[in-house]
Amino acid sequence: MSAIATKTYESVPPLKVAFLGLGVMGLPMAGHLARAGHEVTVYNRTEAKAQAWAKEFGGRSAATPREAAAQASIVFACVGNDDDLRSVVLGPDGAYAGMQRGACFVDHTTASASVARELYAKAKEAGLDFVDAPVSGGQAGAVNGALTVMCGGEQAVFDRIRPISLAYSRAVTLVGAPGAGQLAKMVNQICIAGLVQGLSEGIAFGQAAGLDMKQVLDVISKGAAQSWQMENRGATMVDDKFDFGFAVDWMRKDLSLVLDEARHNGARVPVTALVDQFYADVQKQGGGRWDTSSLIRRLR
Repeated sequence: MSAIATKTYESVPPLKVAFLGLGVMGLPMAGHLARAGHEVTVYNRTEAKAQAWAKEFGGRSAATPREAAAQASIVFACVGNDDDLRSVVLGPDGAYAGMQRGACFVDHTTASASVARELYAKAKEAGLDFVDAPVSGGQAGAVNGALTVMCGGEQAVFDRIRPISLAYSRAVTLVGAPGAGQLAKMVNQICIAGLVQGLSEGIAFGQAAGLDMKQVLDVISKGAAQSWQMENRGATMVDDKFDFGFAVDWMRKDLSLVLDEARHNGARVPVTALVDQFYADVQKQGGGRWDTSSLIRRLR
């Protein structure tokens, strides 16, 4: 059974591309690139996983990021954090060391805006292009090829990578200069944190009042309270099911980026800071790998 869903791809001339990082997001994203007709070489820290991907999708695996990036027009990456990103980009075995002049590095990692600007500057020094392009949509969006991509970079470079990125996306948008994609993703996570906490409190309140909360959610989702979180997580929150989706550990990593950036730019994010601590409570309950909708567990 394939790790990706069936999708209709836009007609784009095939390119040699590389993909670094085959986690729950990267594996299906790279798969969509291969299914769209591109010649894909993959790298993963666990080499067996890269070899298994190549066997399923017909691409090639490489032993180092540098080897994967050689001859690629575009190198995509989706790894864990700033340090992971630097480890696959920089150094003698990093992607930059293997990329040809004029090639572009597209980073889908949710990382800091500062590392995006740093790697953009280093790319320019090496005659390369760089776009920070964090994604929203979770594992389901990656599998279905329906991610939303927020990009920071130069217009001409964005125009070059956008048609290729649509293999695994439904929307790819340039939101500003280098680093702006990461800042937009932080806005996304701020909004989600507040929404999930509000939904948790609403469901807990309704259950305490003796309401049939699945019926109530069905009613109010047709009005002003409607949200993706309500429609996709409301029923599972009522059922106390959280063994899927975007993990609490990942959300705390993302919120730490938000809080660090807020300290630098002076933004006030009191609700986000509070919800971050609520997620810390969920981690203490053993819920680090639960879906972010598990915030409601604190209220039960």
